[in-house]
Amino acid sequence: MNWYDSGFLLSKSKYSENSLICEIFTKDHGKKSGIVFGGTSKKIRNYLQIGNRIYVNFSAKTDSSIGYFKVEIEKALSPRYFDDNHKLLSITSAMQLIRILTADSQKNNDIFLLIEKFYELLRSKYWVKEYIIWELELLKILGYDFEIKKIAKKEVLDQKIIYVTISKDGKKVIPNYLIDKSQNPSNLNNLLDGFNLVGEYLSKIILKPNNLSFPISRLNFINSLKSLKFH
Repeated sequence: MNWYDSGFLLSKSKYSENSLICEIFTKDHGKKSGIVFGGTSKKIRNYLQIGNRIYVNFSAKTDSSIGYFKVEIEKALSPRYFDDNHKLLSITSAMQLIRILTADSQKNNDIFLLIEKFYELLRSKYWVKEYIIWELELLKILGYDFEIKKIAKKEVLDQKIIYVTISKDGKKVIPNYLIDKSQNPSNLNNLLDGFNLVGEYLSKIILKPNNLSFPISRLNFINSLKSLKFH
């Protein structure tokens, strides 16, 4: 088996003194893992930043045997944000979500396009809000549509319209920007409410039933936002 493709680096881990095992979400072959010989060398490791778009040559003896990657840089995306810790952590969070939620070797062009869209949202003024909406799009593509508008109930509080969801666990406020995407978060807590709402759904509906751990990278990203200067 031998093929060439373009993809985004999702993860990397040490395999031997000079080699790495990498997971890459490719355009035409879905998520694939393989060994990168010499992956710890200075030249190659500079390519292998989480989130970078790379061109790969994959080879394996059989479908079931571990494969090997030869890699070339296509777009150095992550280094653009080396001086912005919030955005750098968002990249790690997004790639980790795709890594744990997608199946191996299943082509999904919608996911590939969504990763490209992710880098577009990082240029938005309200990029953190857009990230939350991006997570909802990811879940929908994977078959877990969190139909917020269907569960939202409109209420008036202090002459302002709010949206809530009511369950056996009590009443929870749904940030307005998740119902009307033209609106923006009013403060940092309002922004974090969106993360918490999506995170609870992710944990309850997807991760726990499949015995998957909650991604630490997402928690690290959210914790970093608590020091964000909100305008």
